[in-house]
Amino acid sequence: MRFPRLLLCVGVWALCGSAKPTERKERVVREAPLSAREHDDAQSFDYDHDAFLGADEAKSFDQLTPEESKERLGKIVGKIDEDGDGFVTVEELKAWIKFAQKRWIYEDVERQWKGHDLNEDGLVSWEEYKNATYGYIL
Repeated sequence: MRFPRLLLCVGVWALCGSAKPTERKERVVREAPLSAREHDDAQSFDYDHDAFLGADEAKSFDQLTPEESKERLGKIVGKIDEDGDGFVTVEELKAWIKFAQKRWIYEDVERQWKGHDLNEDGLVSWEEYKNATYGYIL
């Protein structure tokens, strides 16, 4: 009778000792990713374009010739250079990237809102939300 109990205790002890605790994941995202694309400068600069220009603006740049891209980037640099000294500082570049990302977020929220506001009254009721999110199943 003692041997099965001892065997049970040793088995439970071995399981507890080898168990891996679950990883703790942050519930809050600290910073939104700058782009949905993979960041690999050896392959392409798509990630940097998304971060610098915003996703929608980067898509329009993909359609331009190199000359047109340089011309449009020259115009954007004038907007980034807040103090007008002809140089873009790290702080100015960071501020521009934050601006581009916030602009994209606000535009995306607007698109999502319009997609959920099925009767176009400017409000999203619970019924509209359920129908837009889950379909007419609920």
